[in-house]
Amino acid sequence: MTRLCVSVVTPFHNTAPYLAQCIESVLAQTCPNFEYILVDNCSTDGSGEIAEEYAKRDPRIRLVKRTSILPQVRNYNRALQEISGTSRYCKIVQADDYIFPNCLQMMVEAFEQHESVGLVSSYWLKGNEVRGTGFPHATPMLSGREMARLYLRTGLWVFGSPTAVMYRSSLIKKGEPFYDESALHEDTEKCMQILRNWDFGFVNQVLSFSRADNEGVSSAARNFHPNSLDRYIAVRRYASTFLDAREAAALKRSTKQQYYSVLAEAKLRRREPAFWEYHTRGLRMSGESIDRSYLGFRMLQKTLWLALNPGTTVESGLRRLARRARRGSGSA
Repeated sequence: MTRLCVSVVTPFHNTAPYLAQCIESVLAQTCPNFEYILVDNCSTDGSGEIAEEYAKRDPRIRLVKRTSILPQVRNYNRALQEISGTSRYCKIVQADDYIFPNCLQMMVEAFEQHESVGLVSSYWLKGNEVRGTGFPHATPMLSGREMARLYLRTGLWVFGSPTAVMYRSSLIKKGEPFYDESALHEDTEKCMQILRNWDFGFVNQVLSFSRADNEGVSSAARNFHPNSLDRYIAVRRYASTFLDAREAAALKRSTKQQYYSVLAEAKLRRREPAFWEYHTRGLRMSGESIDRSYLGFRMLQKTLWLALNPGTTVESGLRRLARRARRGSGSA
């Protein structure tokens, strides 16, 4: 029996406006040797019927229907358990995203540089913006530890969402939940865990698209500075694993300063309760709570800086007003 090359998995719940485009993008791949698993998490908007129609027409598609709705990360974990035991690599394509025709083929080629590669990523589009830029050009592979150090030291964001990466299937077939369901940013956590023991491949091409204009699960937190929290948690958790003690301690200090500067500005701007609930919950998942005394110190620093730089304060306010005006005109 020919060994299956790629398992593609799309879990979905009420994504009817986007699902057909997502499915079509997978079926249009230049790599022919794949299975496609669609997992309907109790949709009520017609998404299930869309998936059924495609499953009838293409034998590579297998549709799994949930009998009771699951939380998103748990649904992803259960969906990943559906992949074939003969697949070598696994690609999640989120239901409101899509991939470009050579995505699977080029990511497979990146894996096949060496058996030590456990994770592959590429450039991707987030709306109209190219993300993942800054990766060393013409460097198709880094050791996992080197990639982790690069991320920790510079914040170079090459992991994206699950749509932007591909995993070695053997990492999923261990019989345990793939994503940590207690983590706030479970996909980043998994990437960092993989880099402990596996190398990293990168394709210098734009291979996927993530929607920036939908109202999906992550959109509610988009204005809550999730990347600041994500980086703070990653540094706190992994700096000592990948860096020497002195550099890890210095990085933890500087990252805390940067993160609490974000919180101090939010406090001074009187951000809504949902903002604080988001950060409180994220820190709690990592065994921390907001350091109130340090937050007060950063607020005092920020207030003094604003008082000594009134021109910058006015300019910042005007920029915010201009952004609001553009959003208002765009929705008219």
